[in-house]
Amino acid sequence: SGIIILIIIIVGVFSYDKYLINKKKDISDSYNSIIIDYSEKTKEKTASSLIEIINKKDSTYSPLSLYFIIDNNIIIEQSKINSLFDVLIKDTSLDSEIKNLIIYKKALFNADNMQEGDLLEILKPLINSKSVWQSHALYLLAEYFYAKDQKQKAKEFYNRIVNLENANQEIIIQVQKRLKRDLGE
Repeated sequence: SGIIILIIIIVGVFSYDKYLINKKKDISDSYNSIIIDYSEKTKEKTASSLIEIINKKDSTYSPLSLYFIIDNNIIIEQSKINSLFDVLIKDTSLDSEIKNLIIYKKALFNADNMQEGDLLEILKPLINSKSVWQSHALYLLAEYFYAKDQKQKAKEFYNRIVNLENANQEIIIQVQKRLKRDLGE
């Protein structure tokens, strides 16, 4: 009976693995078909199909579907796009740095039309982390405040970037230029 139970477990594990592989392949085939068939005439059908893929919460094709929607202006309603971002951020099983990238992209997508408090709320998980996206988030906030002519707040965020241990080097160079050129440091 122990051998039979062991065989059942092994068969079950292999069957489940095969199921997951086939599910991933089906999502992949579906995504590729949707992208290939996309045209201005099929915008609504494409949107509906890509939203289905996003709601399947696949770690690869759900983010790709959202990016395709955004890049091709398939859905232009900001609230609808934000709800799709939330599906990825809250419900999809993703590597932590990929999730942080999606949070950053959500903030970037909304930065032009968002109030300060809302933008800070989106970026809070990145600002308070040691993520590789932390310096990007701080830079986005600094530029946001600089564009709003709130130079002191911008300067505070620029200085936080300069003092980070793991800050992106290209961002540090841009920050140092901005501080010297425009903020008198």
